[in-house]
Amino acid sequence: MDDIKSGQRSAVSSQEKERVPAFSVRNVAYKYPDGTPALIDINLEVRKGEFIGLLGANGSGKTTLLRAMDKLLKGVDGNVYLDGIDITTLSPKEIYKKVGLVFQNPDDQLFAPTLFEDVAFGPTNMGFAANEVEKRVMSALDEVELAGLEKKSVHNLSFGQRKRACIAGLLAMGHEMLLLDEPTAGLDPMGEYKMMGLLQKLNREKQVTIVMATHSVDLVPVFLDRLYILSRGKITRGGAPEEVFNAPDDMTHIKLRLPHIAELIYRLKHEDKLDFGRIPLTIGEARREILKSLKLH
Repeated sequence: MDDIKSGQRSAVSSQEKERVPAFSVRNVAYKYPDGTPALIDINLEVRKGEFIGLLGANGSGKTTLLRAMDKLLKGVDGNVYLDGIDITTLSPKEIYKKVGLVFQNPDDQLFAPTLFEDVAFGPTNMGFAANEVEKRVMSALDEVELAGLEKKSVHNLSFGQRKRACIAGLLAMGHEMLLLDEPTAGLDPMGEYKMMGLLQKLNREKQVTIVMATHSVDLVPVFLDRLYILSRGKITRGGAPEEVFNAPDDMTHIKLRLPHIAELIYRLKHEDKLDFGRIPLTIGEARREILKSLKLH
């Protein structure tokens, strides 16, 4: 589209707006101050309402890419477009009305004495009246299942609750897009699934566009629409999970593995010569493939 190609602001129809990606990253590159490449020729698009994963080992560039998409880095080469507009032409206030970044460590983001005050900080500074702020805060806390804890000190919340409190702060500001840096890091298995269930609910029911950086390969197939794999600052592959997780040797090369279910079926198929039509990524899919294989034999 012309506004994407030129990076200029322009009036577009509502139909055109729907077709414009939420994010478009074009030829983005970035080097650390010592000259070490952190991002190399990154290209990706995130459509409105998608749940996207950035999958990679530690040091692959996931966090740096999120920060580039939120205009938190200086010296980025290439272009990042937000709703078809080059983010370099947008003020921080214009960006943060739409996009919110949740850091990996919630203690880097929470600062107010109580949960209510912390979640209220954003909408208050956006100029909303007190009654509107309270309405937004209570609604956001309800969305992240923290209703009833608004008077509690943020320091007395569990680690998982503090992570959800960070998300609530962004929802209260009315963000349409969330950038999440390792939202399940530090959580136990039940906490991981609870967090991912919450994000999936926000995505499907509230149409919140989500881009999540993670190294948890087992969660990806269950919840995400699409993912990009990063290795040493480059995108090595992208697509639907079933398209990406089909080459274990490639995954090992970039210091990742297949989801446990996929690894099991792959070995049964290629080492034990069992007849599987496809490599499933979830327990339900694996169960159906195993039963089908048993019936054939």
